[in-house]
Amino acid sequence: MTGINFVINDKGKKSAVVIDLKKHGKLWEDFYDALKVKQRKNEPRETLQMVKARFNKK
Repeated sequence: MTGINFVINDKGKKSAVVIDLKKHGKLWEDFYDALKVKQRKNEPRETLQMVKARFNKK
């Protein structure tokens, strides 16, 4: 795939990737969003009612 290059370490394994954002900017956004979701999966959640109540107090 053009615009995507892998960085290979001294053992011959892929260790990083370089993405041409002009070609694949949307791909990066999707990947980044998925990482953020995974990172935040154990954060406390709020129900819709809790959010509405907080805004109604203001």
